[in-house]
Amino acid sequence: MSKIPHIEGVLTDDEVVQTAESIASLQLDTGMIPWFPGGHCDPWNHVETAMALDVAGLHAPAERAYEWLMDIQLPDGSWWNYYLPDGSVEEAKLDTNVCAYIATGVWHHWLCTWDRGFVDHLWPTVQRSLDWVLSMRKPNGTPLWARNADDAPWDYALLTGSSSIAHALHCGARLAELINEPRPDWTDAGDVLAHVVATEPDAFEPKERWAMDWYYPVLAGCLTGEPAKARLAEGWDVFAMEGKGIRCVSDEPWITASETAEASIAHAVIGDLSTATDLLAWTRPHRRDDGAYLTGLVYPTLESFPPQETSAYTGAAVILAADAITGASAASNVFVPRCLD
Repeated sequence: MSKIPHIEGVLTDDEVVQTAESIASLQLDTGMIPWFPGGHCDPWNHVETAMALDVAGLHAPAERAYEWLMDIQLPDGSWWNYYLPDGSVEEAKLDTNVCAYIATGVWHHWLCTWDRGFVDHLWPTVQRSLDWVLSMRKPNGTPLWARNADDAPWDYALLTGSSSIAHALHCGARLAELINEPRPDWTDAGDVLAHVVATEPDAFEPKERWAMDWYYPVLAGCLTGEPAKARLAEGWDVFAMEGKGIRCVSDEPWITASETAEASIAHAVIGDLSTATDLLAWTRPHRRDDGAYLTGLVYPTLESFPPQETSAYTGAAVILAADAITGASAASNVFVPRCLD
């Protein structure tokens, strides 16, 4: 049976539930979870929030979140990039990583609930989404980043997005095995993509300024063992501000709690639970009294940026990091075991 993550002196189980409740309080009647009241929603961060709800035991709102995605999925299996609370589309772009992440989320939900009926319910949605993502592949196996409605796609792939997609393909393949509809092509595509991420850095549009490109190949299990440990060590001085967190971008003193929490997960993946715990502790200045988290803080002024913004996906990343460190929930192995050699 799943337990709620608890790390003495860092984040208690009651605080995890409070943060999850702050996320659930944002959910609209449709099931959509905006970033903040009146804000927009993108399907990737929406899935991240649903995963956090499941970790905290809030399965009903998590299921409503997934059903919203099922309800609004486009016929080809994709989703638009941003939706507004009234259901309108804010940005008519189709992003491959945004569309793939539901496979990770539904696999995570299965591990938390063992609800086979809900997996069957969501399976057609997952299947269409991953098949659409694979339709966007280049000859080397990397999915193109995105395309606009009725336009040709961008002609390059992104490292962070490709890492996440590789992981989602493996999660989708596990779902396919669960329901006895094997998709070995998803496994093969995930393996190929993970190999490109690990061995061909020039296959991706350069984004070295962004912290995500530093840690995400490790978080997603594309880099394992000593190469994973070396990558995190090499980028530490570039992105980490000791005692404060992870810079969103290397050239600004802007600490984001979501990047800090995700870097925590990446360190948990390589077995460095001490650093992972330190990173999670460094998100405490972002925490508000209601359990929500400020998106970012700028040092040394401690101004919040965007000003006074708390974001559902930030609280979600903190919850998932706590789970990765503690192994509390039955889904805590979604990321961590892939890289423990």
